[in-house]
Amino acid sequence: VTIMGHVDHGKTSLLDALRGADVAAGEAGGITQHIGAYQVTPKGGDPITFLDTPGHEAFTEMRARGANVTDLAILVVAADDGLKPQTIEAINHIKAAEVPMIVAINKIDKDGANPQKVREELLQHEIIVEAMSGDVQDVEVSAKKKTNIDKLLEAINLQAELLELKANPDRAADATVVEAQLDKGRGPVATVLINRGTLKVGDVFVAGPAAGKVRALVDDRGKRIKEAGPAFPVEVLGLSALPSAGDAFTVVENDQRAREVAEYRKSVLDTKRTTAAPVSLENMFDKAGSEVITFPIIVKADVQGTSEAIVNALNKLSTDEIEVRVIHSGVGAITESDVTLASSSNAPIIGFNVRPNSKAREIAKRDEVEFRYYDVIYHLTDWVKGAMAGELGPEIIETVVGKAELKQVFKSGKKDKAAGLLVVDGVIKLGLHARLTRDDVIVSKTTIASLRRFKDDVKEVEAGTECGAVLEDTNDIAPGDMLEIFEVEERERTL
Repeated sequence: VTIMGHVDHGKTSLLDALRGADVAAGEAGGITQHIGAYQVTPKGGDPITFLDTPGHEAFTEMRARGANVTDLAILVVAADDGLKPQTIEAINHIKAAEVPMIVAINKIDKDGANPQKVREELLQHEIIVEAMSGDVQDVEVSAKKKTNIDKLLEAINLQAELLELKANPDRAADATVVEAQLDKGRGPVATVLINRGTLKVGDVFVAGPAAGKVRALVDDRGKRIKEAGPAFPVEVLGLSALPSAGDAFTVVENDQRAREVAEYRKSVLDTKRTTAAPVSLENMFDKAGSEVITFPIIVKADVQGTSEAIVNALNKLSTDEIEVRVIHSGVGAITESDVTLASSSNAPIIGFNVRPNSKAREIAKRDEVEFRYYDVIYHLTDWVKGAMAGELGPEIIETVVGKAELKQVFKSGKKDKAAGLLVVDGVIKLGLHARLTRDDVIVSKTTIASLRRFKDDVKEVEAGTECGAVLEDTNDIAPGDMLEIFEVEERERTL
């Protein structure tokens, strides 16, 4: 479970209150050292692992590396403050990661607390909580007074049941690096979250491009343990080098295999560094598994009204084949958070009368994120239109120019066939593509490689004439088949 939200809305105190509800902690052992992730076992419930991510940038950076370790996100909103820009950013990051969320409306003990106003504000971002007849659970809590913390834990357990989360503990461990640091006394140390399998002391592993052997495992209470199962957060000692947050941590059979995998991962990383193209029009589109191509984009503008106008204008550009997906829009300078979201979603960032801050510029250079700056809305939409049309590629128009009947078939080389044809309609031209049909069903496609009339090579043959042709790369062919000859024209596509 990842807890996200605005920095002043009580994320840290909520984490502390949740830790306080841990029955396994006892009294003295309740002080948790900071390892970026820890486990809480509520009364009568299953253990829950909380990821303590510093801001949603870290969450999205991990996602950019392909690590989706979060099963569930908790969005913390202060009842006396409502949705702030950072809250909206968190919402967009959660949506982009496609994880279910629970809303924790915090600070209900404060004067001016108005949970209903929070629920209404969430509606504007298509988050409909159960109290408003939706399906997103919302819990009113006070982290400070420890009010309803048990209800929040119940909501988490209920959501987990609905998700039917399963993992096999009886196999070699697969984990994800949550954070890593160089410890003076202990060398490189990584906090990992086990995705499946069981990690044991003595296991040989590869973490990112670094190999190693588990020298010791330390749980979130600083206690040495012998093994850790699925969804367990644990510190690993015995690394040869520092991995990065989001890197895959995989147990392998032996040192030899570990070295091979580490070498391979290192070479992949090097290749990525040297050949990584900027996030450009060619690779920014997410074609995975859907007929409609999505065009992800991030919009930052100088004022709210302009930002809304741009989003509305962009949404109108969607067609049946390609749709604009504004994954985040906001007001003010382009920030690091915008850039990490752009990087993980392969999206360009459009700045309307705004520019990136220096840190954002730095990250964008490293991750090769594309910025586009505009001060006229229709220039902006023209660029997006052109980019979308370019991604769809040219329009292919086929025109049937002739038909012929196959009279005889002979072999011609390994893959080609020679055929005696009678042109029944239009014209046959050398080099054109053709479809072979049998009983009006297409059986194969071919190209006319040569055309002959008697003993002469010709470029075209008209209707009512017999000729010989060599048909490229076709096997399924028989006398009586029909040949449909067509020209292909490419036209530049416009939206």
